[in-house]
Amino acid sequence: MALFLSTTINKIDKKGRVSVPAPYRNSLDLQSYSNIVLFRSLKLPVIEGCSYKRMVQLSQHHDKLSFEPHSQNDYQSLMFAEAQVLTFDAEGRISIPPFLMEHAGITDGVAFVGRGPTFEIWDPEKFNQYHEELRQKLLAQTGESNG
Repeated sequence: MALFLSTTINKIDKKGRVSVPAPYRNSLDLQSYSNIVLFRSLKLPVIEGCSYKRMVQLSQHHDKLSFEPHSQNDYQSLMFAEAQVLTFDAEGRISIPPFLMEHAGITDGVAFVGRGPTFEIWDPEKFNQYHEELRQKLLAQTGESNG
């Protein structure tokens, strides 16, 4: 299973391509699946991503939920409908579709943020702000200070 860790910021080139971090590419099962899947987050102005293999696994789980009333089934249905399957070029770059870039407010750079079995693609400034706010919130909940 793919494991996405760390945060990497990369620039978007003049042709609209961005290099996916090498550790992310290395986490993928590229012998079986040479793609990644991207879709809009429902919670934040970010792009969510995962391996194609994970989408296959979610699809199998989705079939089991097909008779369940609203729930995870609704989210997965939306996710599958919007999912974009992207293939890497020879240099490990992808071209993120414009509607995803617009959703995340991305213009000239992206932050790849590892989330374990998935990852997120953020506008770097928005990610830094969100990350610091989240850090301060968690520190306040634990009674720690950032001194």
